[in-house]
Amino acid sequence: MREIIAGMDIGSDSIKMIVAEMVHQRTNILAVSETSSKGIKKGLVTNKEDLIVVLKESLKKCEDVLGLKITKVAITVPSFEAEFMVSEGATTITNEDHVIRGIDIVRAMQASIYNQVPSGLEIVSIVPTSFWINKDKQVRNPLNMTANKLMVKTVVSMIPKKNVDAIISCFDRLGIAVIDISMTSMGDYYAMKSSKIEDDTGAFINIGDETTTVSIFNKGVLTNTFVLEIGGQNIDNDISFIYKVTKHDARSLKENLGLAHKRMASASVSQMVTNKLGERISINQYELSEIIMSRLEEILNLAKKQINYLTKKEIHYIIVTGGVSEMPDFELILDNIFRSNVKIATLHEIGVRNNKYSACLGIIKYYSSKLKLRDKKFSIFSLEEQEELSGKHKKMNISDHSILGKLFGYFFDN
Repeated sequence: MREIIAGMDIGSDSIKMIVAEMVHQRTNILAVSETSSKGIKKGLVTNKEDLIVVLKESLKKCEDVLGLKITKVAITVPSFEAEFMVSEGATTITNEDHVIRGIDIVRAMQASIYNQVPSGLEIVSIVPTSFWINKDKQVRNPLNMTANKLMVKTVVSMIPKKNVDAIISCFDRLGIAVIDISMTSMGDYYAMKSSKIEDDTGAFINIGDETTTVSIFNKGVLTNTFVLEIGGQNIDNDISFIYKVTKHDARSLKENLGLAHKRMASASVSQMVTNKLGERISINQYELSEIIMSRLEEILNLAKKQINYLTKKEIHYIIVTGGVSEMPDFELILDNIFRSNVKIATLHEIGVRNNKYSACLGIIKYYSSKLKLRDKKFSIFSLEEQEELSGKHKKMNISDHSILGKLFGYFFDN
């Protein structure tokens, strides 16, 4: 079975969707869509009817490329009011040969959350930090090892249930099964995961349209996160206010004329626009870049302070992502604020080489990693549908799961 996964990042500015096939740890992009958001404010649902229309449009764009109906998708949710819990669980290996299977790993992880989740909160991820075989041997991945008992230590991420339920209900009305839910931070991390960062403590900063998310990872485990209610839209507002232009024109100026740092900006480079008063005005690059730089310095300094609030551990790396990080000369302002251990995220996959796709791409990779740990094969398409992509026809039905599907993502279909 081909491993084909659909991921969707539901942002306030736009909804990004990617359908990708995982082949030998490589991510092959099959379809991509970006649709302007409606019914979303700072990542939270404000109007279900508007959101449903946009979700449907986003799905259709990818379906038109693939020629197949998409009925299963992994999604991101914002990390407002996120809480974290360290827990432990264990299970007895009951099969005759006492070889640990994927289902045993899932049972141990399920045991770690049994009667542990506070009311009003919903689990969005259960990340194993270590496994123990027969209480005395610690291993990183126990799959296919022999044991009588398997123990696991986990970090459980939770957010308010109301934030999850509102989004899930929109997909339910479209007949779409949500196979997994992750915070955007997990997507950012897995989009950039490498041997250079997986054993260290570091931070991710995602500058979105309305918010900036700061997250701490310790050896690949999300341990803390905070959402700052400031983002790229604040830059647009500044430009709109100062030059008395529309928000649309302000954004266009930011993206097509402005630089993230004024050092390389030129006063001789300018653009003519019509302001709200009907006047034709000339805006030069240097003055525009000063405005942009001032707001970016505020955002990054707030993020820097938040990192110090979120952890007392030494930070070995800081990775900045989100669409704003694609601005020309963004690395110059990063150097001003952080001095060292900081870099801009870089996505290598053809078709999504823009940091606005980092969370969406990453949740596909994250879901794939969970499949491997549990020794599970999965595709959003049936065998018949997969073979349609290559001109063949053979049918296999994949059953749907209940709410546990979003926790363990169709790992053990009946």
